[in-house]
Amino acid sequence: MSAASYRRRAAGVVSAVILAVCGPLTVSSSSAQAQGQAQAPTGTAVTPDAAQSKHSVVTWGASADRQSAGPADRSYRLIVRTSVGGTNMRIRLSNAFGDHPVTFANAFAGLQKQGAELVHGSNRKLSFDGASSVTVPAGETVLSDPLPGKLAAQSDLVVSLYVTGAQGPTTGHGMAMQTNYATAGDHAAEEGAANWTDPMGSWYWLDAVDVETSTAVSSVVALGDSITDGWASTTDGNRRWPDYLARRLQAASGSTVKGVANEGISGNKVLADGAGEAALKRLQRDVLSQPGVSTVFLFEGINDIKAHSGVTVDDMIAGYQQIIDRAHTAGKCVVGATVMPFKGWYEYDDASEAVRQGVNDWIRNSGALDAVTDFDKITRNPYDQQRILPFFDGGDHLHPNDKGMQAMADAVDLKALGCRATGGTEAARD
Repeated sequence: MSAASYRRRAAGVVSAVILAVCGPLTVSSSSAQAQGQAQAPTGTAVTPDAAQSKHSVVTWGASADRQSAGPADRSYRLIVRTSVGGTNMRIRLSNAFGDHPVTFANAFAGLQKQGAELVHGSNRKLSFDGASSVTVPAGETVLSDPLPGKLAAQSDLVVSLYVTGAQGPTTGHGMAMQTNYATAGDHAAEEGAANWTDPMGSWYWLDAVDVETSTAVSSVVALGDSITDGWASTTDGNRRWPDYLARRLQAASGSTVKGVANEGISGNKVLADGAGEAALKRLQRDVLSQPGVSTVFLFEGINDIKAHSGVTVDDMIAGYQQIIDRAHTAGKCVVGATVMPFKGWYEYDDASEAVRQGVNDWIRNSGALDAVTDFDKITRNPYDQQRILPFFDGGDHLHPNDKGMQAMADAVDLKALGCRATGGTEAARD
């Protein structure tokens, strides 16, 4: 879908809602504390002009991919953790990999209490160009109308969809590291958990959530593979490294980068399709199309390198440079991370290690990136630098555990994420 048609779809006004009856999406401070819900922080002080000027910013994302065929009459309860808070929330529903139209006959958004149960009174109906349902053609994406009210940072948002007419492959994100729920028939409006009897480990149809906030606030998108996707982190714990980064950003008083969208796909490559489309191919849909993004965090390459496909250092550099150039053209800052050690993984050999070392040398020293985070240095074993530190090893010598994920997030220089504001991107384009 073109950017112009995307904006036209998003321009529809939400059906008249009486806020005194429906209330905001978030609950009051005392009620939220009782329910364990996070409240939006006060955030960074901005100028009066900036405070009056608003824009949409992505608060959550998950890369869309082709999934197997699903039932034609089914409800999905999808649980996501927001990063930046704001108002006028919108969801993005994707049929990017479908080959038939799909109808979302009912859509609601609420707050999680526990499992599939919602906070009482939080579940509110979403609309699309003022209508209660929407049919999305094959290959296209749609935004909901803005939902009046506030959505706090670090909220467990629950999007419930009743899907009809689904045929052929569905669109979704296979490895959510989050328990979601499904059921036959239409139960999207229900706040109770009784009918949501089918737990599942994927997100379907939903690929982004955004909120409206000050134009002084922006988001970073993490473009990556299974390490970014969170493999080996704790399910339902929100302990992927981008989750830890989001919590750091919320707590940082000096940063205007507050949102984080995780666009990792397990098994993804920079150069070739396979587990998801190649990073080069999905860059526009998963990263550059997201609203309010100032920074791209590029952390991919291990799957190209360990695949023994003949990929060279020069091949990888060419792929990275294309991503950097396209992001710069779109006005984004690009922070890159070195490729982490993987000795002990079954595909490791000296040839692939040589490529990794060459790639990391370029990432550190080429100057092509606006900033660099050295994940290799942070996670490697000082006594065997081709291996991940055992304390950070998730068990397969490639994927970090929760402690490793946190160490990665802690290694990110938060000031570097705002490098566009300091002229880094502009300098890179000169």
